[in-house]
Amino acid sequence: MTTQETMSLRDHLAELRNRLIVSVIALGVGAIIGFMVWQQVFDLLAAPYEAAVNQELAAFSVTEPFSIAMRISFFTGAVLASPIIIYQIWRFISPALTHQEKRYVIPASAVLAVLFIGGIVLGYVAIERGLDFLVNFGEGRLFPVIGVDNYLRFAVRFLFAFGLAFEFPVFLFMAAALGAVSSKQLRANRRWAVLIILVSAALITPSGDPLTLMLMSVPLYLLYEATILAIRFILKK
Repeated sequence: MTTQETMSLRDHLAELRNRLIVSVIALGVGAIIGFMVWQQVFDLLAAPYEAAVNQELAAFSVTEPFSIAMRISFFTGAVLASPIIIYQIWRFISPALTHQEKRYVIPASAVLAVLFIGGIVLGYVAIERGLDFLVNFGEGRLFPVIGVDNYLRFAVRFLFAFGLAFEFPVFLFMAAALGAVSSKQLRANRRWAVLIILVSAALITPSGDPLTLMLMSVPLYLLYEATILAIRFILKK
């Protein structure tokens, strides 16, 4: 390995370190803000459960309330810091892109952040419906006494799954910008796209009822169609 290659690798690792430091700081600041409002966020997250079951969550250990506060703080911090973290990821990737491809870094970062938060909001709308089906499935035979730790693990994973699922249009667009796919290919494979979206939505949504399934699959398909239009007109321009 030549000195130039070694310095190039060293610079690359230094860039990775700097991006990680900025991301960790953003996450830390977000977590501090999250700790300041964790009770309000907890009330927001617990509301779908209390509406579906008509009872409050239970704590099964002395340390559980504190651990819940920490977990909610981190969750809130991750959501608040997501635009900065996403931007740092794109900035780290950008040296490998051409000048034309770099033009999409900032817009793609902004769209990724908006879609991620939008997915979480839609997931929050869908979670009550899913809980109503799951918790009351054994009604008459099983009396639900759900621990707060168990519920919050479920709720956070559910919301993050919605948020991550809504990121796929940006990756499709970037794949088109790199020449891997075209709008014509995406139009020709609409049937496969519908099938993949329905299967993914069925795996992510817990209840399997048609309304919850549609709450996820319909917006995903609309985003798929919007991505085709974006590829066709923005990249062509």
